[in-house]
Amino acid sequence: MIRNYLKIAFRSLVRNKSYASINAIGLAVGIAACLLLFLIVQFESSFDNFHTKKERIYQVVSEFHYGGISYGGGSPMPVPLAMRTDYPQLEKVAGIAETGAQVNIYDPKTQTIEKKFKDEGGMFYAEPEFFEMFDFPLISGNPKTMLSEPYTAILTQEMAEKFFGDWKSAIGKTFTRDNEKEPYRVTGVLKNIPKNTDFPLKIVLSYKNFLINQKGNANDWESVSGSWNCFILLPPQMSEKQFNALMPDFEKKHKTAEQRSRVRNFIRPLSELHYDSRFGNFAHHTISPEMIWVLELIGAFLLLVACVNFINLATAQAVNRSKEVGVRKALGSNKSQLRSQFLGESALITLMSVLVALLLAQITLPFLNNLLHYPLSLSFIDNPFIVLFLVVVSIVVIFLSGFYPALVISSFNPILALKSKVTAKSIGGISLRRGLVVSQFVIAQFLIIATLVVVSQMNYFQTASMGFDKEAIVRVPIPNDSLGQTKYDLLKTQIQQETGVKSVSIAFRLPADDNQWNSPFQYDHRPKDTDFSAFLNWADADYFKTFDLKFVAGKAYSPSDTVQGYVVNETMVKKLGAKNADEVLGKEINFWGGKMKAPIVGVIKDYHATSLHGAIPPLVIASNKNFFGTMGVKLQMQNMQSGLASIEKIWSKLFPNYLYEYQFLDKSIESFYQQERQLSILYEIFAGIAIFISCLGLYGLVSFMAVQRTKEVGIRKTLGASVGHIVYLFSKEFTLLIGIAFLIAAPVGYYFMNNWLKQFEYKIDLGVGIFLLAIFGSIIIAWLTVSYQAIKAALVNPIKSLRSE
Repeated sequence: MIRNYLKIAFRSLVRNKSYASINAIGLAVGIAACLLLFLIVQFESSFDNFHTKKERIYQVVSEFHYGGISYGGGSPMPVPLAMRTDYPQLEKVAGIAETGAQVNIYDPKTQTIEKKFKDEGGMFYAEPEFFEMFDFPLISGNPKTMLSEPYTAILTQEMAEKFFGDWKSAIGKTFTRDNEKEPYRVTGVLKNIPKNTDFPLKIVLSYKNFLINQKGNANDWESVSGSWNCFILLPPQMSEKQFNALMPDFEKKHKTAEQRSRVRNFIRPLSELHYDSRFGNFAHHTISPEMIWVLELIGAFLLLVACVNFINLATAQAVNRSKEVGVRKALGSNKSQLRSQFLGESALITLMSVLVALLLAQITLPFLNNLLHYPLSLSFIDNPFIVLFLVVVSIVVIFLSGFYPALVISSFNPILALKSKVTAKSIGGISLRRGLVVSQFVIAQFLIIATLVVVSQMNYFQTASMGFDKEAIVRVPIPNDSLGQTKYDLLKTQIQQETGVKSVSIAFRLPADDNQWNSPFQYDHRPKDTDFSAFLNWADADYFKTFDLKFVAGKAYSPSDTVQGYVVNETMVKKLGAKNADEVLGKEINFWGGKMKAPIVGVIKDYHATSLHGAIPPLVIASNKNFFGTMGVKLQMQNMQSGLASIEKIWSKLFPNYLYEYQFLDKSIESFYQQERQLSILYEIFAGIAIFISCLGLYGLVSFMAVQRTKEVGIRKTLGASVGHIVYLFSKEFTLLIGIAFLIAAPVGYYFMNNWLKQFEYKIDLGVGIFLLAIFGSIIIAWLTVSYQAIKAALVNPIKSLRSE
């Protein structure tokens, strides 16, 4: 019986090639898009789920109260040791800190550098307990002892092979960091870290070296860096709420009242690490649960749009199959048999569509991975959930797209069917088809509106004034060790003398750098620190000229290796409660109990010291060579290549043990908006898919209408109707339906995208232009789709049309 149904279904599809092709293509594209979104959501939802103790692992995080509330994933440096001492009931406590450095491999025979490797990220200090808490498998080494001594290190298999050729021979080998003399000995090798973790470990150094390097912060309970993290493993009987209830006493023991009022620490579960941008993570990539929900919704919508196509075309096609149904009923077929036959046809089209969808997804996946930096794969062996997903989708599609048409077709009156008196009106499908077309374009127009908003916001980021000159400026990292500091002046002088170079500045960071350093301070000899935190930067006196920063009062400080004067921005003046910029000149700023005190000598116009995500912070700039680590070079546009070559030559001569690298400042700024760019790409792709599927269905419906209205078109042409009038006749109904869809999509799109824009301090105005572009764009695309078949029908000789009737 089933074999017979499938045979009949196959013959029917062969007879109706156009109908079957449109349905199969629409479904295939929809299923392929849905499958790709499933892979993205699955990947983003899987971060750090592979740790067996994940339910009991928590991160100690910080809440800052400096004139407002903000958050950070770091905690004060003494926290891991104090937690271990004060709470012996904790199963594990582990400190981990992100760092970075060039790696040098020495030849032991010649005592010279054999190989040099650039800092690619992924370098950390960690305590041995970290690897007892988290499941990062070792190929070689003892997790309890491999990092227990200073100057020990473990490498991933990839890095061990890169440095030493073979991971097995890496054990016992040594390497140095930057210009350090003491080598690190390799004591273990990790399996390569999976992509779905927020701990992108490549090189892990003994935490004892971190404590040695940061001994000045050993008892500092207020300074917090996002690079310094502490994780704890709670005992099974203790909850997050119970432990957080202990934190006030912990803080009271170790912090002053003033410190507690400014920084509060608490724990949050590992499961939130990837999904809360307020705290960040080591991978520097988060995605909100709302965004995952949106991606799931888009996948469901695209599948729904494809199913709507199927239903529309199948119910429209039902009229053409009325005689077939009449004959079958006359020969004894009951409703159940007819439904099974038509559901079989739906199943066959769905199966064909799934196979085509897999092919489309496989072709598209490398492109998507490259654009979004994902490691997605369609391997059924590595990811058996793909098979389950396709089975579920197939069942849902067969039911959604096949059930209603099968119900309608099997319900035909056999007598009316045999007399060819079954029409689109008589089966009651017109209102449903109109409703389904509206639903398709509601989804498509919502995605168009969302895409236009995201793209417009991205264009705003790229074109908005940052308040400083970013054109033709090269960012070059420079060594910050004691030897490197002695060469800063020589480096700057030599580069400045080159043709093609306009200006040079050496600083802690360049403008628009998300590497933040914030601290409260004492102002104008007041006994207490400010109730807000200043954004710190350390730069030489040429910083203001190089980046064209404008002074509104005072001037730049004199060239000096140490703090002799501070320059602040307009926001700082407002935060200090001054009436104007001149009022703060000469007033003293005192950081860290007198370690860094000097008068304010100048006030500059506000500029964006960080990305456009947040408000301009109160900023303090002073010169201090100890913190310099970046050089900014302003090049002449006409001599850019020669300027770049000169910089590299001079830099490499002065720092022969280091590898030279550079990046243009404008490119560095673009990297701030990587996640928004990825979102923009996703919306563009899937909005395009929704429009394509909707227009494919529209094309099919117009083709059907053209056949059904052959006689009407012939009569109208005989009575003098023009081609334009015939096209209008076919287009007006769909234009009205698209207009109705817009009235639904516009307020929904405004609500969601206005909420999305609220996360940005600086954003576009959500004006009518975006919505007008969405509606007119949809109408024009629909007209182009309809016009082909309408013009084709209008150009048919009316005599031929009437004769065929």
